[in-house]
Amino acid sequence: MSKPDDRRAKAARIRHLLETEGDAVEANTAGFNRGRYEAVADLESYEELKGEARGIKEDAIERLPELLEQVTQTVEANGGTVYLADDAADANRYIREIAAEKEADRVVKSKSMTSEELEVNDALEGDGVDVVETDLGEWVLQVADESPSHIVAPAIHRSRAEIARLFNDRFDLEEPLETAEELTMFARERLGEQIREADVGMTGANFITADSGTIMLVTSEGNARKTAVVPDTHVAVAGIEKVVPSVEDLSPFIELIGRSGTGQDITSYISLLTPPVESPTVDIDEPDVAFAEREDDRDFHLVLIDNGRTAMREDDQLRETLYCIRCSACANSCANFQSVGGHAFGGETYSGGIATGWEAGVHGADSVAEFNDLCTGCSRCVNACPVEIDIPWINTVVRDRLNHGVDPDRFEFLYDELVPDEEPSGLDLQKRLFGNYETLAKLGSATAPLANRVAELGPVRSLLERSVGVDSRRPLPAFERETLREWYDERGPRVAASEADREVVLYPDTYTNYVDVDRGKAAVRVLEALDVHVTVPNVGESGRAPLSQGMIATADEQASEVYAALAEHLDAGRDVVVIEPSDLAMFHREYEKLLPERSFERLRDGSYEVLEYVYGCLENGADPAALRAPEKPIAYHSHCQQRTLGLEAYTTAVLEELDADVFESDVECCGMAGSFGYKQEYYELSMDVGDRLRDQFESPTAADRLVLASGTSCEDQLDDLLEREASHPVEAIDPGGGV
Repeated sequence: MSKPDDRRAKAARIRHLLETEGDAVEANTAGFNRGRYEAVADLESYEELKGEARGIKEDAIERLPELLEQVTQTVEANGGTVYLADDAADANRYIREIAAEKEADRVVKSKSMTSEELEVNDALEGDGVDVVETDLGEWVLQVADESPSHIVAPAIHRSRAEIARLFNDRFDLEEPLETAEELTMFARERLGEQIREADVGMTGANFITADSGTIMLVTSEGNARKTAVVPDTHVAVAGIEKVVPSVEDLSPFIELIGRSGTGQDITSYISLLTPPVESPTVDIDEPDVAFAEREDDRDFHLVLIDNGRTAMREDDQLRETLYCIRCSACANSCANFQSVGGHAFGGETYSGGIATGWEAGVHGADSVAEFNDLCTGCSRCVNACPVEIDIPWINTVVRDRLNHGVDPDRFEFLYDELVPDEEPSGLDLQKRLFGNYETLAKLGSATAPLANRVAELGPVRSLLERSVGVDSRRPLPAFERETLREWYDERGPRVAASEADREVVLYPDTYTNYVDVDRGKAAVRVLEALDVHVTVPNVGESGRAPLSQGMIATADEQASEVYAALAEHLDAGRDVVVIEPSDLAMFHREYEKLLPERSFERLRDGSYEVLEYVYGCLENGADPAALRAPEKPIAYHSHCQQRTLGLEAYTTAVLEELDADVFESDVECCGMAGSFGYKQEYYELSMDVGDRLRDQFESPTAADRLVLASGTSCEDQLDDLLEREASHPVEAIDPGGGV
């Protein structure tokens, strides 16, 4: 298919999932998130536990060869067998041999994403073995012949009513099933029979301790325990990354995994098994024989899977993926996942934010390419991850690698002449367009207002949609002829440096400089009203635009240029004030990957969000009467990355200091996400996410309020969602009003 056909096909696929699975996924992930917020709020040592858990995983992956040797010796000393499988085919061959040796007619399985990765069910069923999933969600999908949509809750995309219809259609029932209790009891009885009659039980393993060979199983149902101990043969399959040094290391994970995944203080069942379990096997045919008199032997096999993990361990950019404890917090916290689930936001096995790393490592580029762009880099998953994995960066790195594998477009030569990026030929033209937004903005500003009128002509919008996938339903930004820097250079400062309490350099991000110039002017006037000397420097794009498209080389070049331009101001003791939260996030987070350590630390420690800085001025004696008090009650939406940085409260605090009545949205994402909402294939998903914010801002509580939003994307999305225009909070407190 051509690229326009690819985009239309992807849009149709997303539309279908929004219609058929979206409501169930949204409702279930919302429940998980509410539980997580409450559960972690009750845990005083939450951040410390996250740091401890990450340290254990870092150490375990660093020492992995040593730990694999140790766990092999330990399990074999316990009477079990360890097999280290090179890949899925090798693992399946070994498991099939066990089933054949046991003359197994039936294998029962507890939930295991690693077994999904292996596709072991298909391998065993090819040999005539009946494989039965005993996890309720997995069994529902097995009956429906569907793949999981979630790492923890595989049937998250199905409602109770849909499951009832499925069971009523597939099974010969005396009475139709309706309630959750009826469905659960039916599954319990049926699966109990299957477990009792099984020849082999297969489980996964959340963690395996090298010192004792102990397997930790974390489940919401008791079937994993039955699967492990009822049959006389237990096969545990796990990735090699699941090994940790000691039983004591399990402690922080017990506290974190349930809270992070489903919002439970502790999951229903935490099982610590040190196979072969010494208890006798269950023999339904001899119920009168006392356990103490049985002399049955248990057979235990631990199958540890490499399947690309060693290569991931040696890859500096993918290595962090191996710290993952499969809790699904990244998926639950992701606005796009909340709308479409893992059948869109996932690959062959794994789903959610961390899926990019897993799929790239174990399945390869083709699987990742289908969903990688659904990660918008909003960074909301960063604080949710219990082992502090930088998931957005992994997604960006993989996107960069995918970019380099694209065949050159026939119009590539035109872009090579027009844009200044550092990328090789072959980059998708849609990505290249959005990644070079500053170049587009400069051209649009220089030719405004003509450029704005031409861009909105029907034939032009149609051409943009066909050629680079800019959705014609989305209004384009209107460029200003006079940039913020030009306005400031002509106007000059109104507070002399010699008389100022403070000196700042206001970073002119691309959108503020060329599009929303008014918010830049307002920021200058607000800071000057607080006796701050303001300078607006000649400095370019932060690198956010290219980084969002996976153009790391270009972002790296721009980061160096930005730091070089701001270093003299840092040297002079000036603070850097930033209006756009996504650019501040670059300075505080992504520049750690792009700049030398000392340069990154200087810019991070010396840069502030504009309302954070205003709050600091007021706290240090500046007169709030110098600012304009908002005339209307306010409905305020905070930007995703502003929340990740923990800065959203400063805006609310400043507005309330000025006696404003503030309603703050608890919807965590507007859905626009920079260029994401402009792309034809994602427009409907973007608007679906935005509907949550629209519903809140059109509710009786917020309907007549002044709408404020801290981010560029948020303002644009709210303008499209509402009949009211959104503006930046700094404009609401601007005392100058146009001078």
